[in-house]
Amino acid sequence: MLRNGLEPWHLLIVAIMIIVLFGSKKLPEAARGLGKSMRILKSEAKAMKEDGTAQSTAAPAEPAAQDVQVAPGEPAARGTA
Repeated sequence: MLRNGLEPWHLLIVAIMIIVLFGSKKLPEAARGLGKSMRILKSEAKAMKEDGTAQSTAAPAEPAAQDVQVAPGEPAARGTA
């Protein structure tokens, strides 16, 4: 049945349907928004990659001491005075 999958005329029909549904005025705005989103995604992915490299080369930091507050009427936790 579907030997060739998408042929050029299929893509043409899809393009015509998109233009009819969304209108020619909104398509440039949608493309601009998509491009902006892709740039943001690319820059965030690059920042995460650089951040991961910087953390793996840096010396591991010692964990910060956590202050535990006991509610009034609760018994004090072990190791506290």
